[in-house]
Amino acid sequence: MGPERKREVIELVRRVNADATWHGQIVQLPLPEHMNTEAVIAAIDPVKDVDGFHPENLGLLASGKPRFVPCTPLGIKELLSRNHVDVCGKHAVILGRSVIVGKPMALLLVMKDDGANATVTICHSRTKDIASHTREADIVIAAMGYPKFLTADMVREGVVVVDVGINRVDDPSAKKGYRIVGDVDFDAVSEKASWITPVPGGVGPMTVAMLMANTLKAFKLQTQIQNAV
Repeated sequence: MGPERKREVIELVRRVNADATWHGQIVQLPLPEHMNTEAVIAAIDPVKDVDGFHPENLGLLASGKPRFVPCTPLGIKELLSRNHVDVCGKHAVILGRSVIVGKPMALLLVMKDDGANATVTICHSRTKDIASHTREADIVIAAMGYPKFLTADMVREGVVVVDVGINRVDDPSAKKGYRIVGDVDFDAVSEKASWITPVPGGVGPMTVAMLMANTLKAFKLQTQIQNAV
């Protein structure tokens, strides 16, 4: 894709920004390597950024005054809350430091808010002895992108586990020749966990639900802005 096509993408984003009939927009990630992802995301109108990845919205989250929160972390918080998982004062270990999941998840959990007030540790590919951290965790959120990375020997009894991973692994016995697994060895870890999310069917549907919730919020926000003019 040449410079002309790159400009077309930015121009399309800006056209949606200017069209009052559109209340939210997302850019499907990841973009091709030759695209400047940061520039494309930054071109989105922050009040239409229902994915929550615009620098302004991430900054509001970091300041403790969130507008639009990235959908997967928001969905995880909702899952924990609706399943009566007590987060306050607990030690949460997050595996992964992406802007999509890891970092905003940490910001959500440390907020002075209902369903938050946790102590958070972020582990990543350069963390030494990750298991030493996960064994001390009350809550583990796995979002590293490695199939069955979290094993039973890495967690303690009664742990709460949220599996964000979506990994395709070969399986000749499956109709499509592959199956989808998470970042957690579900069968083994579920023997020790007090609560655990499955893959598929766990975090994924909540991500979609939170995208719809953010879109409704964007509609209400833009309606307020228009009425105030």
